[in-house]
Order: sequence, then C-alpha cells, then structure tokens
Amino acid sequence: MEYVQGVDQHMNGYLVAADGSGDFATIQAAIDAIPDHNSGKFVIRIKQGVYVEKLHMEKPWIHLIGEGAEQTIVTYDDYALKTFPNGEPYHTFHSYSAFIGADDFTAEGLSFVNSAGPGKDVGQALAVYVDGDRAAFRKCRFIGHQDTIFTGPLPKQPIDRSFFGGPREGAERRKLRQYYEDCYIEGDIDFIFGSATAVFKGCEIFAKKRAFDDPTASAEAVHGWITAASTPEDVRYGYVFIDCSLTSDAPPQSVYLGRPWRNHAKVCFLHCWMGAHVKQEGWHNWNKPDAEASVVFAEYNSRGPGVGSGAGRVPWATILNEQQAGEYSLSRVLSGEDEWQPFG
Repeated sequence: MEYVQGVDQHMNGYLVAADGSGDFATIQAAIDAIPDHNSGKFVIRIKQGVYVEKLHMEKPWIHLIGEGAEQTIVTYDDYALKTFPNGEPYHTFHSYSAFIGADDFTAEGLSFVNSAGPGKDVGQALAVYVDGDRAAFRKCRFIGHQDTIFTGPLPKQPIDRSFFGGPREGAERRKLRQYYEDCYIEGDIDFIFGSATAVFKGCEIFAKKRAFDDPTASAEAVHGWITAASTPEDVRYGYVFIDCSLTSDAPPQSVYLGRPWRNHAKVCFLHCWMGAHVKQEGWHNWNKPDAEASVVFAEYNSRGPGVGSGAGRVPWATILNEQQAGEYSLSRVLSGEDEWQPFG
C-alpha cells in the first residue's frame, strides 16, 4: 500500500493510477477494498487521467484527492432514457456517474462528468447523486446538461409516477448537509436540484446554452433553470450561494435562478456576480401558483448585469436586508445535531 503524500502517515490510504503504478487501477476497486467497518478518514489519492467508471460509494469517511480537476476526471454516460435489459428505463436516479451514499465524504481536485449529452436527446443525466450527511467538495468540477448535481434525499413521493427508482428508493429521508467550495458546476435544466441543505461558496455556476430542435425558437426560449430545490418544509435552509459567479454562454435574459421542485423550496444568493443571462424576473414558479406563498427565494448584495433592480424580480421573491442576510452565516446554515466544519 502506498501512503498519500502530504497526509498523516498514520491515516489509511490507497493510490489509484490508471497506468498500473498504484495500489489499484480503478477508483471503484480502491473503494471496494476499504474495510467495511472503517471509522476514520480513508484517503484515496488518484493520479491524473480519465477514469471511465460508474462509481458507487456507501462506505463512510471516504476522502478522494485528485491531481487537479482538469487532470483527474471521473466520467460515465448513463441517462434517464436508457433502458435496462428488461425494457425498464433508467429514469433520473439510475443515471449517475458517481453515487455517494454515506456520511463524511470529501473530494478535492476531481471532475465528475456525465457525458451522455443534452436532455432533449437523453433526458436527465446526473454527474453526481450525493445522499450523505457532511459531504464536502473543494476545487472540483461537475459537468453535465440536465440535472448535473442531485443533492439528496429524495422528496417524499414522485409527482408523475409511483416510484423514483435508483439506489435510495424507499429509504428513510434524512436532513443532509453538503458543502461545495471553489467548484465549477455546469449544466442547463435544473442542474442543481434536490432536498439537502447545501452551501456553494466561491463557485462558478455555468449555465449552458441549450440546443433546440427548432432553431427559430432559441432566441426567445428559456435556456435553463440553475436550481430546482425540494427543501422539506421543516428545514430552515436549502441552497445558499455565497460569493459565487454565475456565468453562461446562453443569450441574455434566458436563464432563471431557480424554480421549486417542491412547494417549500429555499434558495438564497448572497454577494454573487450574475451575468446577463439571468432573467430580470429571476425566479419561475414552475406553473405552481400555490408555491409562491411557501418558497423562500432570496438575494442579497449581488452585482452584475443579471441582478437588475429589485422591482424587476417576481414579487414573491425576497430582497434581504443586512440583518436578514446575517442569518445565512456558514456556521448557522450548516449547523445540525453536531458541529461540522467542512475540511476542518
């Protein structure tokens, strides 16, 4: 076993290298080799390369360290419209490139990619499905089109069918916390979605220009929704974006900040830069007028051409004052039954 450079030598660890020079040639093999009852941080250092793997992680305390997000890439190409041998479609929640289903997961310097293609061709295609508490990512990239990042847990029940499918069907719903720092997140439709409390700090959120079957419609069409939160009613915070940059190659006035996947969705942008692609009204009700009274869609002290005037936003959104914005401190948002300092 090779120990991880720069990590305490008493800490367990493996080295993954696609060229065979490490302990394992694949990331999944290293994950599978972690003892089932591991109770401390287990570091897996991953040499640069493209790892075409569908990762499934249900052991706690996994810590993945790549050699930089542009050099160390995890990619797969499953998608919602793909079918199993029995003809059943994958649906959204089998489409992930990486599933993270245990607590205290961390990742640094990696890319998670779903390469299946645009939603109009393949449907939803997750880069990551994160369903653990105290999950943290630093200097990572998440790249996809529709539904790039799913922050579990699943809502109580689907809207359009009797089951969700995927690895957490029927599981107990927990209150989960996640943290993304200095990351790059790319997608178009609802590309950050789910029920977790999640902080995005210093991240670049890139809304992709969508390809339309009818090119004459593209100029006036909606190119995306950044968030689709399903925050449970009894959870105070949903998605909180702090010091992020909202960038895009989509036309001006073509991307919404978010829409409610469920009626009590909560999303807040603080001190962010917003490009011209952000629509002046900011938020969409997803044709759920009743959601307007229950969502918390808020902003504070952001800048850039996508901010507009307060009067330009939908009337059911909130422009916070200084005191209200102070309630979104990192420690308060991520507080739970335990004290958690990501990467602390």
